[in-house]
Amino acid sequence: MTATGQEVPLLSARGLVKEFVTRSLLGLRKGAVTAVDHVDLDLYAGQTYGLVGESGSGKSTTGRLLQGLITPTDGTISLGGETLDTTHKDAWKLRREIQMIFQDPHSSLNPRRRVGAILTEAMLIVGEKDRTKIKNRVAESLEAVGFTMEHAQRFPHEFSGGQRQRIGIARALMVHPQVLICDEPVSALDVSIQAQVLNLLRGLQRDRGLTYLFISHDMSVVRYLADRVGVMYKGQLVEENDAQALYEHPQHEYTQKLLSSVPIRHPRERQERVEKHHETAHRPASPPRKE
Repeated sequence: MTATGQEVPLLSARGLVKEFVTRSLLGLRKGAVTAVDHVDLDLYAGQTYGLVGESGSGKSTTGRLLQGLITPTDGTISLGGETLDTTHKDAWKLRREIQMIFQDPHSSLNPRRRVGAILTEAMLIVGEKDRTKIKNRVAESLEAVGFTMEHAQRFPHEFSGGQRQRIGIARALMVHPQVLICDEPVSALDVSIQAQVLNLLRGLQRDRGLTYLFISHDMSVVRYLADRVGVMYKGQLVEENDAQALYEHPQHEYTQKLLSSVPIRHPRERQERVEKHHETAHRPASPPRKE
């Protein structure tokens, strides 16, 4: 808590910008595409922030910036009030607190390595050398996602898609992070398997106090998990609100269009959606949040 009584965000981004530059064969700059355009974002401990938008909106790039997989063109990222500098030699000490679950559980796992080796690598990368501790952590992470040490001897191709995603989650848990960035973690899975993985994530959050940035284009999935939702459009965060408020009273026209694309389960919901749309259609759209 701050002196004003407001909760301090666990993970924050301010003025986050990412440009991808195109160059000629001679190395001269030809142009640039702004994938993320001055985004401000706050994640609070133990909560889930849903980041939604269509393909190309910049949401996955934002997640990769926060995790340190790519370097921002401008802006700052802080964890627990401490600025993350990707160029500093000790940056990994903070970066290990932020792990990622990738969209495709097939391509994100090395097909030539057994599951135990894949999980062990996560500990070796952060400098852990105690073999006993590593083995215990492998067993703990596998148990957390519903597996045993017997599964550590198998290769990824011996598992189904949902099981491979569980392995991806186990890998992210290996270093006991505070934040998990979930980049479309269920979009490549069958609907019946999606529910199992989502329930697993909720259980892990409850048991371990994890904080999630949940990136998705599926508004119904985000509604199930998120405490707060941000909507990205053309690299900008155009609307942000508590999940219930945003779903019931969307202010920005783009948010309204996203919600209208969600499949309707019952004809009565269609009428309710039309009425809500008329209520908000004439309201001025909220500009992107600035500080």
